[in-house]
Amino acid sequence: MASLSLKHIYKKYPGGVTAVSDFCLEIKDKEFLILVGPSGCGKSTTLRMIAGLEEITEGELFIGDKLVNDVAPKDRDIAMVFQNYALYPHMTVFENMAFGLKLRKTSKEEIKRRVDEAARVLDIAHLLDRKPKALSGGQKQRVALGRAIVRYPKVFLLDEPLSNLDAKLRAAMRTELTKIHQRVQTTFIYVTHDQVEAMTMATRIVVMKDGLIQQVDTPQNLYDSPVNLFVAGFIGTPQMNFINGTLEKKGEDLYFCFGNNSLKLPKEKADEPALQEYVGKELIGGIRPECIHDEPMYLSQLPDSVIDTNVEVTELMGAEIYLYLVSEEQNLVARVSPRSQARAGDSIKVAIEVSRMHFFDKDTEKCICH
Repeated sequence: MASLSLKHIYKKYPGGVTAVSDFCLEIKDKEFLILVGPSGCGKSTTLRMIAGLEEITEGELFIGDKLVNDVAPKDRDIAMVFQNYALYPHMTVFENMAFGLKLRKTSKEEIKRRVDEAARVLDIAHLLDRKPKALSGGQKQRVALGRAIVRYPKVFLLDEPLSNLDAKLRAAMRTELTKIHQRVQTTFIYVTHDQVEAMTMATRIVVMKDGLIQQVDTPQNLYDSPVNLFVAGFIGTPQMNFINGTLEKKGEDLYFCFGNNSLKLPKEKADEPALQEYVGKELIGGIRPECIHDEPMYLSQLPDSVIDTNVEVTELMGAEIYLYLVSEEQNLVARVSPRSQARAGDSIKVAIEVSRMHFFDKDTEKCICH
C-alpha cells in the first residue's frame, strides 16, 4: 500500500502556459481523494503527472518513500482507469482483465485466480466470455476497473470514469466505487468536474481553479466552511446565493443591508472580530438555498430576517421545491418543502437564517467568517 507526497509540483508547457502551479499535497494510504474543479483547472494534468504520462516540470513526487519523477509509468505500481474505458474490442472480458498480468509473465493459475476474484467483487463473473461490444456502459466501466484491480496496484488513478454513463447508472456506480474502495483497501485518486461525485465518494476533496489548489478538506468541511467565494459557489447544488450588501451598525446591533432589506445578525455572529472591521463597508453575504424558508413557522421565529421577494420560477424536484426569487434586484434560490404553495408570479415573504450566513471580502473574495 502507498501514501503519496507531492511537493511544489509545477507543469509548464512551451509558450509560457502553466497548467499546474505549486501543487503541495500529502495523500494518505487507503484514502479516497478526489480532485475537483471546472474544465481546464489542471486536475487531469495533475493525475497524469502522478501516472507518469506527463513530465513534471518542477517539484518532487514520492510514492511511499520513493522519488518517482523519472520512473517509467509501468514501474510506478499504479493503475489508471480512463474516461473511455480503453478496452480491447477483439478480446473477451477475461482476456481484457488478464492482459496486464500476461505482460508481467504471471502464471496462468494466478491470472485465473485474480481475474475470478476481481470479477466476483465487481459482479461481472457472468460476463467473462463476452466481448466489449456486447456490454453496457456500466459493465464496460466495471471491466476497466477489474483490469486495474487484478494488478494489485498501490494506487488507483481514475480520470472521470463515470462521465460517459447516464444519470441513473452514474448514481449506481458511485455507490459501487465506494464499496470497491472499501473492499480493495487501496489508495484511490479520482478526477471529476462533478461536485456531487466528489461530495458522495471522497474522504477528502481537493478543489482546484486555474492550476492552483483552493482548498483541501473533507466534503462536509468544504460545504460548511469554504475558504473563498469560488469554493463556496462550486460546492453545493443549487449553489450558494451571493448577495452584495453593506454591514451597518444600528445602536448595539449589526445589520447586513441590501436595497431596503436589513438582516439583523445574531449576537454570536455580530461579535466576530473579523466582521467588526467591515462595519460601514461593502461585502458579499453567502447563504445556502436550504437556509431560506417560506414556511410560517420560520417567518415567526426569525422576524428580524424576513424579506419580501417575487417568485420568478418554481422547480418541483419531488422531495423539495426550488424557488427562484428576486429581492431588491438580487437573485436568490430557495430550497423549500414540497408542501410550499408559492407559484411563479407570487409575491412572498421569506426568512433567511442569518446565523448560517457566510461573509466574503469583496476584493480578495476570501471568507471573513462562517
